[in-house]
Amino acid sequence: VQLQASGGGLVQAGASLRLSCAGSGRTLSHTTMGWFRQAPGKEREFVSGIRWSDNNKFYADSVKGRFTISRDNAKNAVYLQMNSLKPEDTANYYCALKIGSLIASNLRNERSYDIWGQGTLVTVSS
Repeated sequence: VQLQASGGGLVQAGASLRLSCAGSGRTLSHTTMGWFRQAPGKEREFVSGIRWSDNNKFYADSVKGRFTISRDNAKNAVYLQMNSLKPEDTANYYCALKIGSLIASNLRNERSYDIWGQGTLVTVSS
């Protein structure tokens, strides 16, 4: 399975972007999908995740209320709608996949994921 992330770009603070993560080679059903980000000079951090089994969604406190994760079974894709973007959201955003379901604590841990897409860069200017 391969993941292809897209949708990044340069925007001003307050704008919106939607990131996409398309899966190929297998269905994304029966998986847990996560979005992580890494800013320059910082460690990669959890942003959001979704479990296919129960459609439960999880968010980092820093993005709760501004970002929304969703899935499209027909397109075998996961999306991250990012609203009210802030300069501190500037980072490379990565999607990741774990076959099976993860409990909430593991879902936030990048080591729990098996497959990663390439990053898509989001730059938010002030």
